[in-house]
Amino acid sequence: MNDAFANDDGQLLRAVEKTLTERRQAGLDGLVGGLAAVVLNVAPADLVPAAEELLGSTGLRFEAALTDPLTADGAPALVLRDGLGADFLIKSRPAGQDNPFLPYNTGAKTGQDAAARLETFVFICHDLPRYVALQQARGVAFLTPAPLVTETFSFIQTAPSAHTGNSLGFLQWHGRPGAYAHARSRLLPLAPVKPERPWLAHLGGLDHVATRVQARHRDSAITEFLALTNYRFDFAVYVASLNSITNVARLGLGDYAQVFTSGIMPADGQADAGPTEGFIRNYGLRPHHMAFGTDSIEDVVAGLTADGMQFLSPLVGSREEGLKQIFSAMSARTLLVNEYIERYDGFDGFFTKSNVTRLTKATENQ
Repeated sequence: MNDAFANDDGQLLRAVEKTLTERRQAGLDGLVGGLAAVVLNVAPADLVPAAEELLGSTGLRFEAALTDPLTADGAPALVLRDGLGADFLIKSRPAGQDNPFLPYNTGAKTGQDAAARLETFVFICHDLPRYVALQQARGVAFLTPAPLVTETFSFIQTAPSAHTGNSLGFLQWHGRPGAYAHARSRLLPLAPVKPERPWLAHLGGLDHVATRVQARHRDSAITEFLALTNYRFDFAVYVASLNSITNVARLGLGDYAQVFTSGIMPADGQADAGPTEGFIRNYGLRPHHMAFGTDSIEDVVAGLTADGMQFLSPLVGSREEGLKQIFSAMSARTLLVNEYIERYDGFDGFFTKSNVTRLTKATENQ
């Protein structure tokens, strides 16, 4: 690996402080709240199977099937909800429609036209017209010149980031929160089935999502996210032996966290650059895993195993260390890994270095 560049927290923290100061001076503080939803796109044939896969491995339940409520493209979308964390909108982009995420989906193992991706993180916005005006004045590019305005909500999303491949959406409810259907959407005759499994009751909402970013883009990916939201940078865990850094941004204690995992040094064409940089080479810039909280991880893992789920590693961590975690194998339909995490006795460390190291190591053979 090229040793001319290496990530350094001192440089990152200076950039974070500058970003937070500019965010405050621009009048953006307080305009964006927590995560409302995530949008996953899958291949047309995978729409219902992908939803059923999630229904059978999380606490999510099927809410509605309708044409994509957040766009005007007529794509079918399934709304899944658990009432504990972010909603899930599973959609399938119509054939022949331009896909702005496609350049970021391509890798050695995905081919040139991979549709599957967690594309958009949708955050609550308390004054969307003001937010959009302020961010456009700062040069932020959105996919539409103005928000989609309906009788139930207003919505806009950014163009995919060059640093992460992700889009951020901003949603202001006008009536009952969670009412995605509106006059321009249409209900569809689709009904994915949730299996009745007792251990699914032990699963909570979305805890965090981790996106793999290139080493040289780590600081820019984090500060870009902070500039668009009300989040703050919390901490970074370095695993030098695997050339990996896990970086955590948080809104508040107990809120959904945004995680960015990068190399310490860039791959620069080296095949042994570590599992983080290797994942980007194989699958493109994209979220790697979605983590769900649980209050009984052993029961959940036993149930998932009995249902046929494969895992990348055994359970890691312990009650004494404060938490236990595990990664599933990657879904062929969503190209996402599920993480299950249990924190014990009010543990507030979020992660431990030992668990981060073992889970990162487990992803080497993806």
